[in-house]
Amino acid sequence: MTDFFDYLKERGYVYQTTHETETRAAINGKPITFYLGIDPTADSLHIGHFVSLMMFRHLQRQGHRGILVIGGATALVGDPTGKSDMRKMMTPEMVAHNVEEVKRLAAQFIRVDGENPAIILDNSNWINRFNYIDFMRQVGIHFNVNKMLASEAYAKRLENGGLTFLEMGYMLMQAYDFVYLNRTYGCTLQIGGSDQWGNIVAGTELSRKMNFHTNGDSQTDCGETLGLTCPLLMTKEGKKMGKTENGTLWVARDRTTSYAFYQYFYNTDDADTEKLLKLFTDIPTADIEAMCRSDIIAAKKRMAYEVTKLVHGTEEADKAVAASASLFGGAGPSADVPTAQLDVAQAQHMTVVDAVVAVGFLPSKGEARRLIQQNGLSLDGEKVATIDALLPSGKTEFLLQKGKKNFLKVVLK
Repeated sequence: MTDFFDYLKERGYVYQTTHETETRAAINGKPITFYLGIDPTADSLHIGHFVSLMMFRHLQRQGHRGILVIGGATALVGDPTGKSDMRKMMTPEMVAHNVEEVKRLAAQFIRVDGENPAIILDNSNWINRFNYIDFMRQVGIHFNVNKMLASEAYAKRLENGGLTFLEMGYMLMQAYDFVYLNRTYGCTLQIGGSDQWGNIVAGTELSRKMNFHTNGDSQTDCGETLGLTCPLLMTKEGKKMGKTENGTLWVARDRTTSYAFYQYFYNTDDADTEKLLKLFTDIPTADIEAMCRSDIIAAKKRMAYEVTKLVHGTEEADKAVAASASLFGGAGPSADVPTAQLDVAQAQHMTVVDAVVAVGFLPSKGEARRLIQQNGLSLDGEKVATIDALLPSGKTEFLLQKGKKNFLKVVLK
């Protein structure tokens, strides 16, 4: 591959760079060290992490050394970027648990052993060494508040008049991560989603300001620091991908089943198929374009299968395809259809509205009533006629359906 930077562009990974000429030269040249940061704000990864993790994977394959930083310290503050309200504060115990889960799930995307394995670090290991005064004297002195407030990272919080001093500290902490990694590991490139542009730029600027530091009579230059962002995963209408009727599309199977995962991607708009194939498979670009031109349905099935395989493995992807074929091929539900349990005593005299919310098939009773009134909810193949309809008696299981392609088998225990 003569120009790896152009390859990343062709696949759709490149959105912004702090210095394109220098970044192109760096990743086209000898191996460099780069890093990606993820805050463990939940005990799973979600679809929003996919693109940056895939770019991490490609850089590793090219021979570059990757560092994954899990934000055990920054998660205790919370990134205000794009938020209208302050994030819910988590306890140190919750963050510690999430750190371990994110480490485990990230290994499904990036290489953590064998040749050129990623280094996985927790930024609490260096941030927590500071006391407040020392951190503000060494790091805070380099930040201009007027410039910070002009950053898009704080825009929504400022619009709502609720930006806290705690959140102002987030950018300082994340920026210092780059300084620490640059000095300790020779890291010269930070990657991330485009929503992290302000924080990434702050890191490159802080690194340049702090890297020339006096050590006796000498000065140390740890090298130029660069930033590279990938686009957020958006639909052709400009909406974020990954939001379903039941909430966020998660990597962990206990939060989003492999079947639901497959169905989500299979149900994406035809126009998004080519982009997703380029981002989440290794199929050559020319083959992807030809595939989408000749048979978009087959291309979508291949895309949904490959993304599910990437996240959940071949066995689960095969099960998801089999379950989908069983449901939509007229054979009836298979054992691989998503299943929920409901207490048999609780189910007696329970309305369908209460049941679909209890098993997580719909997020609220209001949504359930609306769907019933629009003839959009079925139970065992029959439309639910009224909002006060009861669950059938004498059954040990039943099948819920909303729309044409969303099913849930409910087993009474």
